[in-house]
Amino acid sequence: MAFWIASSPHNHVQSETSSMMRMVIYATIPGIFAQWYFFGWGNLIHISLAVITALVAEFTVLSLREKNIKAQLFDGSAILTAVLLGISLPAIAPWWITVIGVSFAIIVVKQLYGGLGHNPFNPAMAAYVMLLISFPLQMTSWLPPLELMALPLKFVDTLSVIFSSFTIDGYSVEQLRTHVDGYTMATPLDTVKTNLTLGLNIAESMTSPVIGENYGVGWEWVSAGFLLGGLFLIGKKTIHWATPASFLVSIFICSLIAFLYSQDTNASTLFHWFNGACMFGAFFILTDPVSGATSIKGRIVFGALAGFLVFIIRKYGGYPDGVAFAVLICNMAAPLIDQYTRPRTYGHNISSSKAGKE
Repeated sequence: MAFWIASSPHNHVQSETSSMMRMVIYATIPGIFAQWYFFGWGNLIHISLAVITALVAEFTVLSLREKNIKAQLFDGSAILTAVLLGISLPAIAPWWITVIGVSFAIIVVKQLYGGLGHNPFNPAMAAYVMLLISFPLQMTSWLPPLELMALPLKFVDTLSVIFSSFTIDGYSVEQLRTHVDGYTMATPLDTVKTNLTLGLNIAESMTSPVIGENYGVGWEWVSAGFLLGGLFLIGKKTIHWATPASFLVSIFICSLIAFLYSQDTNASTLFHWFNGACMFGAFFILTDPVSGATSIKGRIVFGALAGFLVFIIRKYGGYPDGVAFAVLICNMAAPLIDQYTRPRTYGHNISSSKAGKE
């Protein structure tokens, strides 16, 4: 979740939670549209299924806890969590992945900790990591862009694959992931990471069809869509600029140093920025005020740490992307960051403190 709760006297922008949640959901539309345009209907189907599951799970738990169902069910927080997780899933992941992930996010990560405002971890990313560790095969079955697919994938076929693992004509998930030249495709980040382990350099990896002329066919536009939505949120003062700016600058510095050190084994900064969940994480995940740092200085440290961790995981870790893992680690570090970066109490000064002791 990503919304800006006012904290007097440092922030002076206050809005109802539901309106803030709606604003964030609206801001995801450019990125979701790019996902649909380049990768088909899959994520829209998962988002729809996720929203239904989230509302059912939230209603069930609120009923058991005897809470105000009407007020909390439609405050937008559960729907936003569902949208964020639906965006993060592979387009042709099976339907039960969405149901399990959203149920875990709402019931375990959110409600068992006390509900909105009490969760120490970002619900969407905690659920994503749980799914990635528990079901690695289903969570790494990414589709190539539609223009590179050997088999056409229409809405009915996508729906059939999600609920039965086969298209109407009987093609499997693995066959759908096959390029027109006959080999299975991965994401740009995974392609580069795998090629490096095979002894290829960055220049050779960049010739892959999935990367295309710039930084990743389709992926660069999805990232640009979330960047546009994030700038919209900053302009509306729905989120604070400090965290995403610090995060992106941190990745920029780390990747630039590595690139200057060895261009054969390290991709460029723009490749890191416009692939994976970089822009999505910067503006829609790390900006969650509940599981993130609160002060401006703390947000800068929080974002910088996340950027450093993402680069380290991408470079040396076992997964091609590292945003979800970095977010959870930073969530755990947030209380410590706040302890050392929290501003002085309003109205307090050193001289008055000394006078009081005397």
